[in-house]
Amino acid sequence: MTHHNPGTLYVVATPIGNLDDLSPRAARVLAEVSRIAAEDTRHSARLLAHLGVNTPMLSLHEHNEARRVDTLDAYLQAGENIALISDAGTPLICDPGFVLVRELRLRGRHVVALPGPCALVTALSGAGLPTDRFTFGGFLPAKPGARRQALEEWQAREETLVFYESPHRIVHTLEALHEQMPERSVVLARELTKTFETFLQGTPEELLAQLADDPNQARGEFVVMLAGAPPVTQSEHQDISADQLMKVLLDEGVGVKQGAAIVARMLGGRKQEWYARLQAIKTEH
Repeated sequence: MTHHNPGTLYVVATPIGNLDDLSPRAARVLAEVSRIAAEDTRHSARLLAHLGVNTPMLSLHEHNEARRVDTLDAYLQAGENIALISDAGTPLICDPGFVLVRELRLRGRHVVALPGPCALVTALSGAGLPTDRFTFGGFLPAKPGARRQALEEWQAREETLVFYESPHRIVHTLEALHEQMPERSVVLARELTKTFETFLQGTPEELLAQLADDPNQARGEFVVMLAGAPPVTQSEHQDISADQLMKVLLDEGVGVKQGAAIVARMLGGRKQEWYARLQAIKTEH
């Protein structure tokens, strides 16, 4: 009985539009592996046809990924090499694959990632916003309340913020940004690497006007990039002392208990301690 060395899982980045962006290494791996796990096999069939590759495919998407782990692990154990691809770009970045890679690594399997196209990095490198630090927030929530809450949480961040957005939600997202960060500089990257690739820059309101003028601009997948918040200066922190705040609250007739809750929320610390200090100020009056 022959013992095989276990195979390797190759995580392969595929083009986000322009097929010339597939690296020679990626093309070679897709031709040489025993099988390809693809997010949508019909979609990926076009890429393989373009390459003249007829490697067998099986589907791996968000609904079957957990069930696929054992199947793919068995192929690897039998000595087969497998490539993982998503519909476009780098797998695992807002695409399936994380569960598979995590599980196979836990089982000691060999995983090799092939770098290549990624909308996030492509957009950032052409946007002209600071890239020394950035935060990627994936897709913003679809529901308006949840979207507003998410943006509130991101609002104070000083690094560049990056989100993916779909064409049918881009206007809603810009409206939400206009409501919450009207002055913020935003760059939209659309249809990256394709014929109608566009970078638009402006405030949320200016971008809404541009999309309204040319409805074609609201087509295709978007990368939305926001300049970070201006840094908070030290003086803003020190405008108010705890004693001043407590005196104003007492002067305005706020009770000691409620006052302690307000001070604790604004300045941190424990309510009991603020309660004691407020009580002390009140008896001095």
